[in-house]
Parts: sequence; C-alpha cells; structure tokens
Amino acid sequence: MSGGKQIFAASPVLLVADVVKAHDYYATKLGMRSPKLWGDPPRFAIPQRDEVSLMLNQVDQGAPIHPNANYDGRADAYFWVRDADALHAEFKAAGADIVCEPQDEVYMMREFSIRDFDGHLLIFGHDISGAA
Repeated sequence: MSGGKQIFAASPVLLVADVVKAHDYYATKLGMRSPKLWGDPPRFAIPQRDEVSLMLNQVDQGAPIHPNANYDGRADAYFWVRDADALHAEFKAAGADIVCEPQDEVYMMREFSIRDFDGHLLIFGHDISGAA
C-alpha cells in the first residue's frame, strides 16, 4: 500500500426534482457547470468549479426531497472559499437566492448562505482566525 494520501476529494450528493433545472441554477447562478448530463432523459450531473464538485441526482417524479435545511436550517453542503465577500457579490449579481449575507461567526469563519433550486442550503466561508 502506498504511503501517499488516499482520499483527496469529497462531493456532496444532492437529490433534485429536475436535474436539468437544478443544473441550470448551478451554472447560471454559481458558475458551476457539469461536463455533461447523464441519462436519457438526463438524471445525473456533476457541476464543478475551481476543482470542486458536487453531484445532482434526480429522484423519481413526485418523490419527496428532504434538504437538511428543512431541519432547523442545517447546511446541505459547506464550501471553504478564499474570499466569501467577493463570492457573495458574484452570486448576488447573478441572482442567486441569498439566505444570509456575509457575517463573522464565533468559530472564526466569515460566511454566507444561499438556497438552491430544490431548497438545499449551501454555505460558503473563509477562515478569519489568521491561522490559514
């Protein structure tokens, strides 16, 4: 077995009602694009940006979707970023559904949150402790 790192990335898998509409939101509002949509008709996508990806997996028509955000506003995905304020401004200009403006948290992160097409809560933050 190699002594190198074995785990080098993780991708949240978000369940969506319509992968085409969900992907359009990620592409136009967040600048995350999938190289393709899989299935005929499409049911799966892997939007990517800056070497970070997430997966969108379409559920059967009419099946319920239960975002973590439905449980006291818990996050469905957290993204560590270089500059939360700059990214917030970009997403806001693109018309993303901003839930929370950038703010400093007690755990030394400056973060903001958005809601996607299916109600998933996505949080974007950068370290303000000076340790990073």
